[in-house]
Amino acid sequence: MKVTPKARIAAAALLITALSSAALTGCSASSSTTSGTSTGSSTLTLWTDALRAPALKAVATQFKKDTGVTVKFVIKDFATVDQDFISQVPTGKGPDIIVSPHDKLGAYVQNGVVAPIQLGDSASKYAKVAIQAVTYDGNVYGLPYSIENIAMVRNTALAPTAAKTFDDLISTGKASVAAGSAKYPFLLGLDPKQGDPYHLYPLQTSFGSSVFAQNSDGSYDASNLTLGDPAGVKFAAALKTWGAEGILNPNITAEIAATSFENGEAPYLLTGPWNIGAIKKAGIKYAIDPLPSAGGEPAQPFLGINAFFVSAKSKNKVAATKFLVNYLGTDAVQEKLYEVGDRAPALTSAFRKISASNPDVQAFGKVGLNGVPMPSIPQMGSVWADWGSAELALIKGQGDPATVWKTAVANVKAKIAG
Repeated sequence: MKVTPKARIAAAALLITALSSAALTGCSASSSTTSGTSTGSSTLTLWTDALRAPALKAVATQFKKDTGVTVKFVIKDFATVDQDFISQVPTGKGPDIIVSPHDKLGAYVQNGVVAPIQLGDSASKYAKVAIQAVTYDGNVYGLPYSIENIAMVRNTALAPTAAKTFDDLISTGKASVAAGSAKYPFLLGLDPKQGDPYHLYPLQTSFGSSVFAQNSDGSYDASNLTLGDPAGVKFAAALKTWGAEGILNPNITAEIAATSFENGEAPYLLTGPWNIGAIKKAGIKYAIDPLPSAGGEPAQPFLGINAFFVSAKSKNKVAATKFLVNYLGTDAVQEKLYEVGDRAPALTSAFRKISASNPDVQAFGKVGLNGVPMPSIPQMGSVWADWGSAELALIKGQGDPATVWKTAVANVKAKIAG
């Protein structure tokens, strides 16, 4: 199964102390309805997807044994679960707990559908960026369980050594094509209608261009859209050049890019851990490299964090928080979730254990150390469409880079202003 997410981040909190089973069972939760709500003092409803549910059943069984509280799983479409959550929680029909990418957090807080939780000393057991991801306006709202980012995957038969710069990478790729050993110099999947700012972002940041300014604590300043600065215009010009040279191809979708790399048709693929299984199965000998810079500055990918959040309308927040902090925040559970999702655990002890025996996890994690959090501010929802459309137009060779880019930025500003 090939997934191309877009990937999710922020920091801090206090401790949840001993909770008795009597107290837990004395709290009310919700009751079974077709929308996935449950009532009754001893039931929690958790919205998840079909991939993650099997990995959580054993811990749910243990939780019921220990506390008497049943965790009921409702399978939802991960692509639209955030919209369902925002619409159903205010009506009382939502779940007690939801699994979601962190970049939805701003919208959740804005709509009043999530409750802060207390991690206390447990917060220090997670990657700092993971805690930052589930923090908003100084409050921790989620229990992080995975971190993901993209990196440069290299076919070692076509490119024996890692490229130090993007220009070096392209030179090697073009040489492979000229020699007849490759069809493409480099692969990056694009949406033919929306582009892909997520996958292009490390190339953009290597020009010193970002989307929003970041505060000293890593959070984003929604009032300071930096997309249209001179560094952004330089990146826009590079996009047009890469499109003209065939380095970036608007007709190469994520599916085509992954399949082509699996067929040995390119020395490089910019992708995430979600495609590694298929690459292994295809028998491609590969390495996972740091992202080479195209503009002279560090190439920083977006980091996405998946997490569990508690509904603001849950009638059993005590039990829900205990389930998150004391049961889902364990090596065993985070390792199990890794097994079904191939995303590095957010819990540092689980990450160390897995990366010690898995060089792929270690390699992606190393690249992620240079990454930046996906903005979770609500204003980010106004950015993607115009940003991606401008990138796509330039790759297709349409318009003057500065004009196309600044027009997109003006449109974004207008949308944010309302």
